[in-house]
This record gives sequence, C-alpha cells and structure tokens, in this order.
Amino acid sequence: MASEMRRWQDWASFALGLWLAVSPWIADYAMHDAATANAAMCGLALALVAHFGFSCDHLSTEWLTLAGGLWLIASPFALGFAGHHVATVNTMAVGLFVTLLSAWALELDRELGRLWNRLTVH
Repeated sequence: MASEMRRWQDWASFALGLWLAVSPWIADYAMHDAATANAAMCGLALALVAHFGFSCDHLSTEWLTLAGGLWLIASPFALGFAGHHVATVNTMAVGLFVTLLSAWALELDRELGRLWNRLTVH
C-alpha cells in the first residue's frame, strides 16, 4: 500500500517537474534569466528524480524531491526574482506541492513511520 501511494506521488511530482521545466514559456516569464534557468533545471531534475522514484522504488528519491521542493520555495528570494509575481508564485506553488508530496511519501514509509511514532509518542 505505501509503495502504491508513493508511486502515485512520484507520478504527480514527475508531472509537476515537467510543468515547471516548460512553465517559463507557457506562463510568459522566460525573459527573466534566473527564473527561467531555475525552472528549467529544477523541473527537469525533479522529473528525473521522480522517474527514478517510480521505476526503482528507492526511498532516497523522496529525500531528494523534498530537498528540491524546499529549494523551489526559497529560490525566488535566493536568486533575486521574487519581484516577478508569476515566476515567484509558480515556483513556490510547485515547490510547496512537491514538498508536501514527498513528505507524505516519507511518512508512509513503514520504517520511517515507526521512527516517527517512537519520537512523537514518548
């Protein structure tokens, strides 16, 4: 069951990564170099990691996806494109969804869930 849920989340992360990679041209913010490079590279990286997640079912891909999602949330401020509303909202929204999906998949993992329960019960 947990593996099936992670697989669904990997497909969703894959789709979000592909969207992010092409979004500068579809959402018309390709003229902002930092935002475009960030979206294209991070989007392709997310799609690639998600692909490995659903093809080899390895938990480390969820940690990489979580890190990528957190980077996307912070990147408009770190790279200086927070002033461009469309690029910022798009990047942060994808980052938030990817972070939530990967955190959910990590929570579903049996071993991590046991560790989490031990830490929170006591």
